[in-house]
Amino acid sequence: MADKKITSYPKEKINILFLENISEAAVAQFINNGYTSVKKISGAITEAELIKEIKNVHILGIRSKTQITAGVIESATKLQAIGCFCIGVNQVDLNAASANGVAVFNAPYSNTRSVAELVIGASIMLIRKIVDKNKAAHEGKWMKDATGSHELRGKTLGIIGYGNIGSQVSVLAEGLGMKVIFYDSETKLPLGNANDCKTLKELLQKSDIVTLHVPELDSTYNLINKTTIAYCKKGAIIINYARGTVVELEALRKAIIAGQIGGAAIDVFPVEPEKNGDIFDSPMKDLPNVLLTPHIGGSTQEAQSNIGVDVSTKLFNYLEKGISTGSHSIPALALPPQEGAHRILHIHNNVPGVLSDINTLLSKNKINILGQYLKTTDTIGYVVLDLDKSLSKSAMDLLKGVKGTRKVRVLY
Repeated sequence: MADKKITSYPKEKINILFLENISEAAVAQFINNGYTSVKKISGAITEAELIKEIKNVHILGIRSKTQITAGVIESATKLQAIGCFCIGVNQVDLNAASANGVAVFNAPYSNTRSVAELVIGASIMLIRKIVDKNKAAHEGKWMKDATGSHELRGKTLGIIGYGNIGSQVSVLAEGLGMKVIFYDSETKLPLGNANDCKTLKELLQKSDIVTLHVPELDSTYNLINKTTIAYCKKGAIIINYARGTVVELEALRKAIIAGQIGGAAIDVFPVEPEKNGDIFDSPMKDLPNVLLTPHIGGSTQEAQSNIGVDVSTKLFNYLEKGISTGSHSIPALALPPQEGAHRILHIHNNVPGVLSDINTLLSKNKINILGQYLKTTDTIGYVVLDLDKSLSKSAMDLLKGVKGTRKVRVLY
């Protein structure tokens, strides 16, 4: 039975829009908690279409294809939060979300295992040249040959980016008898017997297989390029299950044709089709010992279910309690419930005097503060107020008029 929350709004009037085939686990989470106005659209939609759809939406759920621009956010006057049911949030204009007081959440850890397992699987397929042998068998050719085919055991795996996924790959690879080295722009504690490299060049020179697990940043754009590929061992394998912009594919293609690189697995591309069935093109097509997959590194039933539960829980906590832990657009604030109180959320520009103005305003209206929680970033302030009596409409209007206010909401 759904948990009955005391809120300032009827749950059946909260409009929720899910795009891109978000897991049914997420839909069930909302419906089981009393939110019945849930709409699902199977794929990503254009900015113009989304602006029409989002007009009266309170909660938006997306994956990696949908682009949430400033225009979309500014047209969604009722929008409280965006749930990115994936690892990243680079598809959302976070500055616009902050400016409009919209919380943005994601699931940075839920598909870690799925990606890590696929990296290991791809490593085995490529180092054994299974891709070419499979293709030949389907064409009716028999290629029983051990030339150029190797075991993973004893080989060196170089991990670029030793975060949640990179470190998980490290553990799995070591269990298979591989030597593991890694390079990260930040100091990271090695797991098991992994060793860190001081430079990218050092890692590339030592690695039999190189796997990338870095975010999309200016510093990672074309990180693997003509110059860095030249540092690699002859016949090395390159795996990119990170972001499409971190490998210069034309340079990688030339290196494979020249025999400098022995194979590659690519799951992410600089430009990807918008939906299933669209034409896919890439410089990596029709190359020997190359495994191409359609951005499915984290696409397992287990991962999608975990993501659905993770992001939905964050959305519930924000919608019903004001907890913003995990948000990328407003300060992270976790707070306990306050019995017998009325809770109000206030998101504002981080400028001096806002909290003082709020407290003065409440005092003048003879409203006692039972609890007050404040968290700020360089640009945004987020305050949660627990009050001992309900606010009048006039007092709410005054709070909305506090200098620097971006969004005010009565929670319950």
